[in-house]
Amino acid sequence: MTKLKMGTMVIALAAMAGITVQGSSHREAPGISKTPKLDGSDFYMFRSYEAGRGDFVTLLANYSPLQDVYGGPNFFPLDADGVYEIHVDNDGDAREDLTFQFKFTNITKNLTVPVGDKNVAIPLINIGPIGPGAANTANLNVKESYVLTLIRGDRRTGRRYPVKNASTGSPFFRKPVDRIGDKSILAGDPTAYNTYANDHIFPIDIPGCSSDGRVFVGQRREGFVVNLAEVFDLINTNPLGPVNGETNSLASKNVTTLALEVPIACLVDNDPVIGGWTTSSTVEDKDGRGHDWDWHRWGPPRDRFTQVSRLGNPLVNELVIGLKDKNAFNNAEPKEDARFATYVTHPTLPILIQALFGVGAPTSPRADLVAVFLTGVDGLNKPAEVRPAEMLRLNTSIAPVAAGAQNPIGVLAGDTAGFPNGRRPGDDVVDIALRAVEGILLSPDPATFPALTDGAFVNATIAYSADGTITGNAAFRLFRDTFPYLATPISGSPNPLHQQ
Repeated sequence: MTKLKMGTMVIALAAMAGITVQGSSHREAPGISKTPKLDGSDFYMFRSYEAGRGDFVTLLANYSPLQDVYGGPNFFPLDADGVYEIHVDNDGDAREDLTFQFKFTNITKNLTVPVGDKNVAIPLINIGPIGPGAANTANLNVKESYVLTLIRGDRRTGRRYPVKNASTGSPFFRKPVDRIGDKSILAGDPTAYNTYANDHIFPIDIPGCSSDGRVFVGQRREGFVVNLAEVFDLINTNPLGPVNGETNSLASKNVTTLALEVPIACLVDNDPVIGGWTTSSTVEDKDGRGHDWDWHRWGPPRDRFTQVSRLGNPLVNELVIGLKDKNAFNNAEPKEDARFATYVTHPTLPILIQALFGVGAPTSPRADLVAVFLTGVDGLNKPAEVRPAEMLRLNTSIAPVAAGAQNPIGVLAGDTAGFPNGRRPGDDVVDIALRAVEGILLSPDPATFPALTDGAFVNATIAYSADGTITGNAAFRLFRDTFPYLATPISGSPNPLHQQ
């Protein structure tokens, strides 16, 4: 290849990899960058490793990424005009068999203060301290709540069942207000937000399940770890350097998490392998009532849904799907994925790496990547009957591994409870993906394969200061060992940024 042609290829591929990509699925396509509240950034699915919860699967869907701690006065409510969904395929046919649908309602109370001879509406989200209990919201100006619906069969035409609070029987759930700052949550106690948020973990009665699950929706600390700027500047780092030699670019950010814990028996059919993904959709009301429709009073209207975000495996739309098809991929369902198969069988990222570093790209077509992204891996997480489609796949018969014993490289290091068998928060999916696209699954001796890395290290017990450096201060742990696993969000007030 001539130097000119190689340079042209590098520029073209850099445009694909650099301009459209931020994080695991943060602003990964031109269309979704316009609607950040509906932007799905990460999806996790794993056997619960909290003590005593091994018979459950945890599903985490992160939305509204890259939240700055100083994001007032409105902070980061989810979109009341959209729907957020977590889908499960339990028979390998690339169609959802179970859908957990979240729909949000945001109520502004229009709190006022006396100003002279008038009571005037305040411009802020709160008028005084909040918490520590979920019901302690007298000073909160905007209340967020949601309903959760289980849909069996097709997500739009299947049978719908309300999921209710197992303690109260109510179909309505509270979402905690974002971490405004420590003065706003129980008047300056930096540990109070954790107490307040935990009071929004609810037991749920899932129709058709013999035991209760759990749900939580709220702001969490961003758990995706990546050396963002340098990786997307033509991999402006040493991919053979130390795995912990760089900073975590997202350490000071928060995200909003939709978290479910569901009994395994409620998710599987005849095969222990399940597939999962998350989507968000805009909603156009067909009943002529506009956006004044009161979901809590009248139930779901007859809507027209337009899917705008989709996420199963990490990094697919960023580093696999071509620029011209990124919006189409976000709009598509797994059953339609044959049209995107070329991006998996003939990936472009290895060609970019070859041009930059002179490392030979594996020969295409790539059956190894088809297994990772489209079918599951034989003997690990491939369903007995499978239609190739992009989704995260989990073999629920593989026992969970406690946080301290997990290997962040997952299956590549012999920890079969980790990625690509599902995905846990502490799995280093960037390093795993780099090694996979470069052909570690094709290597006759994977143990000697180069340990490619972005330099930003992660495991299930790691702690990062808000400046992106690893710390021994447990108050800055990215993850916890209990549901919903992602940690209390970073607070921006008082300075410096801190975590409790």
